[in-house]
Amino acid sequence: MRRSASFLPALAAVLLLTTACGTEHPGTGAGAGASATAPGIPVTDPPVDGVRITALNLPTASPSAEPSDGPSGIGSVHADRLPRPGDSGRPDEIPAGTENFVDSGISAAYEVTNDGQETLTYTVLFTFTTSTGEVMGNQRETVRAVAPGRTVRGTVLLGRVPPGMPEVRKVKVSEVTTVPADEAPAETGTCPASGIRVTADDGDAAMGLRVVGLRLENCGTRDYSLDGYPGLTLLDEDLEPVDGIDVVHGGAGVALVTGFDDPPRPVTLKPGEYATSGLMWRNTTGGGTAVNVPHVRVHAKPGAAPVIVTPRLDLGTTGKLGVSAWKRGE
Repeated sequence: MRRSASFLPALAAVLLLTTACGTEHPGTGAGAGASATAPGIPVTDPPVDGVRITALNLPTASPSAEPSDGPSGIGSVHADRLPRPGDSGRPDEIPAGTENFVDSGISAAYEVTNDGQETLTYTVLFTFTTSTGEVMGNQRETVRAVAPGRTVRGTVLLGRVPPGMPEVRKVKVSEVTTVPADEAPAETGTCPASGIRVTADDGDAAMGLRVVGLRLENCGTRDYSLDGYPGLTLLDEDLEPVDGIDVVHGGAGVALVTGFDDPPRPVTLKPGEYATSGLMWRNTTGGGTAVNVPHVRVHAKPGAAPVIVTPRLDLGTTGKLGVSAWKRGE
């Protein structure tokens, strides 16, 4: 989790993949200006929670990694990654501080297989490393609405890297998160039937104090009213409720943070407007077993459609989570 000093940092868009139903499409290229790549080097690492890397693609100028034989799937659907800022090489899309970065031309092919009984959305963290395991980059991909028994294929790009970076020789699946597709946060640019899009940001931390921001955007065509606090259900890795945690309104017993204890006020959002809330806790460990809560089911208000976000709350042994009231975004 990235740490900074601000309260409720801006949302980092992480929902980057879509699936195509019943069809196959060409894989994603390595981006504008990328070097030519050699045929994919097969990867035979076992799958992690249904996600398997099938090949590592390196620029032709790079020496070959050790090849191995891997199975090829048949009759799957395919997911392609949407472009990230900087992929096109346009100056206005290149993040500040990375102007001298170059396109690595490195990518990995993967497949996601749903062996469960319900349609799932997968969020996968891929880690690119050197031959000795030094991490050269992480990329997070979201594969949406994988139906039971189906396989989705995609390509993850390492993207732009600093000049002279050590050579990448391996890629692995570092983390897989799954949630029911009908409760997954909506991707950027789409609007659920509810007319609202609820997401969580990457969070802030300082001296053991954690804050994660919630954002509710009215992406529909009608006004949307709020008055109070989001309803929260804490969930474990199996999406079962976590007991023993006191969810409090405001920061009482957690910390005094400006604005976090502001009382709820009616908010009416016109289409295109948004509201924010926040989750706050301390990662303090004393006697007892530390509690980690990966998922939170959020109801924007009573009767609203639930959305599951994954802030990965490391609550320690405090047994307490604060939530702030919805307020109009600025």
